[in-house]
Amino acid sequence: MQKRMGEAVARVARKVNDTVENKTDSLDLANCKLMTFPVGIYKAMRSVTEGIHCISLANNELKSLTSRFVTTFSQLRELNLAGNYLHRLPEEITSLLYLRAINLSRNRFRRFPEPLATVPTLETIDLEENEIAEVPVEKLASMASLRSLNLRANPVGPEVRLLVRPLVPFDLLLSPEEPIREA
Repeated sequence: MQKRMGEAVARVARKVNDTVENKTDSLDLANCKLMTFPVGIYKAMRSVTEGIHCISLANNELKSLTSRFVTTFSQLRELNLAGNYLHRLPEEITSLLYLRAINLSRNRFRRFPEPLATVPTLETIDLEENEIAEVPVEKLASMASLRSLNLRANPVGPEVRLLVRPLVPFDLLLSPEEPIREA
């Protein structure tokens, strides 16, 4: 067990060092079994955080995202948090003024993460395979940059299915409606 944990820590450290040394604009910490975002990474990446535009934390075991993460990586354009245990986002997500795409599929959201509705540059939101039943339709309809909202495999209510162009200026992806079985 300790050997495996040591290997996981070493893998994360290697990925962070590669990003810092090569001054790349992305950090890929997918599939690293992270339960939280390692605090040591903030220090290690201090010199390059402004240049990070894409972060993948997909397929980890994250239960939350801290406000420090959001404010540290303020230049993010893409954020992949698919396959975690997230059920909410910090309010500071609204400060990501360059964020164009966020993947929150396969998490534990029961409600649409409303702070996303105020991110002006957001073009793509992926919330496939969550537990979302209600969606803030009016707020979404006013998002000027939104091009695609994926709500497949969510128990969304029938009112969401009534949203059609020209009411919403983006692609709304939903699972096919279950046929009503007759008794």
